[in-house]
Amino acid sequence: MRKRKYYLYLTAEERRYIFNALLAFRNKLIAQGRYTDAVDKVMIKLQR
Repeated sequence: MRKRKYYLYLTAEERRYIFNALLAFRNKLIAQGRYTDAVDKVMIKLQR
């Protein structure tokens, strides 16, 4: 079965807000010594 794709249409301000929240979460994971792979992938997709 094929997965459904979902698209979010965001303004520049919303995109910045989400990116900054992900960046803060990524920094928190790094400080805890945990992997950041999933957050990195989301951040890359958000920039496209």
